[in-house]
Amino acid sequence: MSTSIRRRVLAFAFGAGIAIPASAAYAAGGAFLVDDAAVDDPFACKVESSVSLGSNQTFLGVTTPACVLPLFKPTEIGVNIIRTRTPEGVWGTAVLPKAKMNILPVETGKFGLAIATGSAFNVLTGEYTGSFVNVPVTYTFSDAFKVNLNAGWIYERPNDQHFASYGAGFEWVALKHITLIGEVFGVVTQHPEARTVVDPRFQAGIRITPIDTVDFDVIYGRNIGGENANWITVGLNVRFPAPKK
Repeated sequence: MSTSIRRRVLAFAFGAGIAIPASAAYAAGGAFLVDDAAVDDPFACKVESSVSLGSNQTFLGVTTPACVLPLFKPTEIGVNIIRTRTPEGVWGTAVLPKAKMNILPVETGKFGLAIATGSAFNVLTGEYTGSFVNVPVTYTFSDAFKVNLNAGWIYERPNDQHFASYGAGFEWVALKHITLIGEVFGVVTQHPEARTVVDPRFQAGIRITPIDTVDFDVIYGRNIGGENANWITVGLNVRFPAPKK
């Protein structure tokens, strides 16, 4: 795969079509890619950051500030600030303004539903590089266990290429401050430049929540940028709850 294609696939895989960070405590979010349907209370804010290193010398850094606004439905407005390095040593920077609206609330024994969308831009040139739509569905079995399903679409403008995106994951609160998270996700396209682009991708890790407003993530991943590499990711998520009435 060419350097430019790989860089765009990385940017979208982490920041766009597959997962938009969730906002509720014990939601996947952060450096995990399969999104849930939850949106926090209006005027709650957060900052989620992660650093990922691939065995093929690929680097990905993402910082995502976001706040929830009381629009037609509670809507999270944020921006992914993405820094990448390809195995060839080529660096890239992108921003991805995005929004996520909760349609059906996430409740135990029911299906929750949301819709997310956004567009990516090259920071250096200002060029529009693509857009995405993602639909997360969450089924909550109990306070300790839930399953998330994602389906979406990605448009890559430089090559005028379309992708379907999918994902499935679980979150299990194994202990009071420890959550185990696993997920499978990927993209489908008509003419992939490499088989690994459409091969399933995988992540599994542990989330430590010492206090309700802070998470630490440690994650192992495989093929998460579509390049058949192993990945290690560390993340920090900080939440700022909505002011009390």
